Amino acid sequence: MSDLVGLFNLLAPFFGLIGLGFFCAKIVRRPEGGLAWMQFFLIYVALPCLFYRLIADKPLEQLANWPFVITTTLCTYCAFALSFAVGMWHTRWDMPQGVMQGVAGSYSNIGYMGPPLVLSALGEAASAPVVLIFVFDNLLLFSLVPFLMAIAGAEKRGLAATARDVGWKVATHPFNLATVAGVVAAYATLQLPTALDKIVTWLSNAAAPCALFLLGVTVALRPLNRMPGEVPALVLIKLVLHPLLVWVLLSALGAFDPTWVYAAVLMAALPPALNIFVIATQYNIGVERASACVLVGTLVSMATLTAFLWLIKTGRMTPDLFPS
Repeated sequence: MSDLVGLFNLLAPFFGLIGLGFFCAKIVRRPEGGLAWMQFFLIYVALPCLFYRLIADKPLEQLANWPFVITTTLCTYCAFALSFAVGMWHTRWDMPQGVMQGVAGSYSNIGYMGPPLVLSALGEAASAPVVLIFVFDNLLLFSLVPFLMAIAGAEKRGLAATARDVGWKVATHPFNLATVAGVVAAYATLQLPTALDKIVTWLSNAAAPCALFLLGVTVALRPLNRMPGEVPALVLIKLVLHPLLVWVLLSALGAFDPTWVYAAVLMAALPPALNIFVIATQYNIGVERASACVLVGTLVSMATLTAFLWLIKTGRMTPDLFPS
């Protein structure tokens, strides 16, 4: 019973803030355009500060764990490929729709929920794997999606122009810039001036509550009129198969710290990211399906994420399935 109480106390604030945002959006009528500044604050100010703080005090050898990076990124790619196949089948080989389904079944909420939840569950030792998964999952998906859309004809530019655009967006994304700044700070053992350090701390502390509240508001503003047939399969891939695949492959390779294994499993077990809806809106493809995946995935993850946390906290999930 104490284990369940502990899990409730861990997860309740996260889903409580999402529920609070959902409730407020349902009873308080405000123009949706008002979310723009909050989104800007999160993406360009608060979350970059959070990722800088996660990296800046880490030894460089932790940030160069390439076997871990390759394995976790491969798992995300496998989840994408399987979800893409499901989407293609359900939409009768509509490739742009299939790409959107691929994102829905593989892109975890690693920006808004990942860092605060995983660090609360596993401690500061999990910060390095959290950052690596965040950076390389984003690099994978934000490179893969534009190229597949260009091949499918949904992009209005050729492959060369798409490649230039992807490269520029990756190089200038505020999360990636914050990551580079954190690596430089770690290498140079840089200490920020006291006043600046306090500002960065305040902003990083604001990231999680603002992001979760915004997630609830955004889900509430996207009413689900119809349940697309492929959503249950995509949610199953995202919330169950993806974390299990991470667990199995990291165990097969072995030699990973248990905290890193558990952090990777939890990051994969997170619900679908709100960015799925943003990407669908950008291309004007599969918007209703994206909304359904985010809503249903967030609700179902209350059970599946609790289950994975319970397995980890009670020691029932061994970090190495294949001990030598």
